[in-house]
Amino acid sequence: MTSAAFVGYGTIVRKETVRIVRIWTQTILPSVISQTLYFAIFGGIVGARIGHMGGSSYTAFLVPGLVMMSAITNAFSNVASSFFGAKFQRSIEEILVSPMKPWAVLAGYVSGGLVRGVAVAAAVFLVSVAFVRPHVTHMGALIFFIFVTCLIFSLLGFLNGLLARKFDDVGLIPTFVLTPLTYLGGVFYDLNVLPPFWRAVSHANPIVYMIDGFRFGFTGTAVTSVLGSAGILVVVAGVLIVLTLALLRRGFGLKQ
Repeated sequence: MTSAAFVGYGTIVRKETVRIVRIWTQTILPSVISQTLYFAIFGGIVGARIGHMGGSSYTAFLVPGLVMMSAITNAFSNVASSFFGAKFQRSIEEILVSPMKPWAVLAGYVSGGLVRGVAVAAAVFLVSVAFVRPHVTHMGALIFFIFVTCLIFSLLGFLNGLLARKFDDVGLIPTFVLTPLTYLGGVFYDLNVLPPFWRAVSHANPIVYMIDGFRFGFTGTAVTSVLGSAGILVVVAGVLIVLTLALLRRGFGLKQ
């Protein structure tokens, strides 16, 4: 890593981290409030009627899904909005003419997404302790799946910000893609309770593997192959890194 790249990378990460902390009422608090309501309504009221799911109480079953849902949304939106904001304000041009390498720019913004995704996930997890005592079985699985999930959606957020031409484009993916996939990704239900057809359809949803792998870290059981899911997610992250770097080097979406 060259000195200029190191300084540039550190500057972007510091800017992103300071922004997240400074406007925490917009970056962290909304997710904490919404997930608290989920725990209170679904875990407390609905969960009392459901009883158990996936071998644990329904409230405990919700914890991994709600934590992961928060991480996905925040990692994606942080990078997409921040990078597109830099494009819209033309401040990205200062970065493009600097000695920074494209990979340092990408790493800086993605690191910001990781910081926000993990921070919000940790905050939601702490909230869950007020409703249930989560039991961690495999800490390594928890760390791996939360990290690789935040990495993937930070990269997707960067790609969205790179391709977006107006602010409305930034909101399309979360509204019409992320939200449906997340709600249908096993956050609120065990895939084993679905009819065979819909269970097969659910396996086409990549978020299923993220949530199921993360839930394995708590319960020690999984519907899908944990090692297979981990391998697929690593490959997806690698492909996204190569793709976003190639587009960034070409200046795609930046020089028109």
